[in-house]
Amino acid sequence: MTDSDRPTNDPANPAQASEPVVSKPYIMPDDPEVGSVEALAKEAAESRDKMLRTLAEMENLRARTKREVADARTYGITGFARDILDIADNLQRALDAVPAELRDTADPGLKSLIDGVELTERSLLNTLEKNGVRKFDPTGEKFDPNFQQAMYEVPDPSVPSGTVVQVVQAGFMIGERVLRPALVGVSKGGLKAAPVAANGNEPNDAA
Repeated sequence: MTDSDRPTNDPANPAQASEPVVSKPYIMPDDPEVGSVEALAKEAAESRDKMLRTLAEMENLRARTKREVADARTYGITGFARDILDIADNLQRALDAVPAELRDTADPGLKSLIDGVELTERSLLNTLEKNGVRKFDPTGEKFDPNFQQAMYEVPDPSVPSGTVVQVVQAGFMIGERVLRPALVGVSKGGLKAAPVAANGNEPNDAA
């Protein structure tokens, strides 16, 4: 047999190859079921946590917005109300300038003027109260620096020391805040205030 009669390895002709081409078997991947379930459970837990945080933030934002809207409605007129208090003070000064004995003996014209000023003052105070601004008079109360401003002390042994005995200028509240503290005179050198027991009642003296 000559060399020309021998078969040659021709890559273009697999049938003439000296070694047959064998296909590789398909290898199945590992079973992913267990790993996928754990990953999905972790992802679901993280999504639930994010959703709960988002809901909590939204609830806090809703509550804060509601509070801010309520505060704006209540305290938005603070500056305007302070300006109106000057008018109320002037009306009160006008009434205080008329002695009580003169009111009783006043002629009809003066009496009508006094009544008109009183009516205007009451109307103004009612309008302020409708808008959350109310007047307060702490006469007879224990002095509280959160609501009153002491102008002077008054010797008065008939009341406990530190009692408001005179009001120079009335105070005003707006909502739960002090719009203007009351200017007051406070008693000095009087009786000591009785201590208050834990139940809110004054303790009985021992026999």
